[in-house]
Amino acid sequence: MKKISKDIPLSEITLRRYERPHKETRRDIIRKLCLSIGLLQPGDSRDVIVDVLYVLLNAKNQKKRLTSEEIKDKVIKSRKKHRLPLIGIASSNIRRQLRRLKDLFIIEKINTSYRITEFLSMSEIFEEKIYGSLIPSLVSRVREYFNAVDENFKKSSK
Repeated sequence: MKKISKDIPLSEITLRRYERPHKETRRDIIRKLCLSIGLLQPGDSRDVIVDVLYVLLNAKNQKKRLTSEEIKDKVIKSRKKHRLPLIGIASSNIRRQLRRLKDLFIIEKINTSYRITEFLSMSEIFEEKIYGSLIPSLVSRVREYFNAVDENFKKSSK
């Protein structure tokens, strides 16, 4: 049987549009943000990434960096406070969620600790890192594939 290579994206982002935020709790707003940018799937009960981001946003207010173990401990406290099941709190999963946030430039790792990127506001991170940098490069590459399809089919129809 022939092996099929896996196409691994260099970068990716999912964008979803929800109703405007209104009188929701902090955690609910963070959850909708995670849903909006594809960090969480609709109907997904495994939402520990919401708590990871919640913890890091709280630390940002104090200009504090946290290790993955400190984040894990604070996530456990947060989930208990919100009466949520302690699912997805293994150290390996916390590190995986941190990597996902890092891949979207929302957080950065400095030595062995993490922080919200440059302690910027979330709107600044979106404007500078996602909207200003990541999205244009993704759209440009997708455009190249659209053009390549046009060129390929133009040649084959002759």
